[in-house]
Amino acid sequence: MNVEKEKLHSDFKKAYAKASSMKTPLPQDIMLLFYAYYKQATSGDNFSFNTNFDVRNGFKFNAWMQLRGISADEAKKEYVELVNKYSN
Repeated sequence: MNVEKEKLHSDFKKAYAKASSMKTPLPQDIMLLFYAYYKQATSGDNFSFNTNFDVRNGFKFNAWMQLRGISADEAKKEYVELVNKYSN
């Protein structure tokens, strides 16, 4: 792993910890972005569809699918930017 990727991975892990400890509720559309970028960063295009989805999980799945084709690194960058934007 090169230095740039290591920094990105470190920043991503810190952003995840920061997002996980946020106390202020965020709008649902922003939460969907957090979820989608996290899933794309950690799972990529490896979607799994569950027919037992409720509406909430359907929205989450749809948000993730909209990021299909985005690289893990790009998803990590976007996730870090989102967390920094909404955690201040």
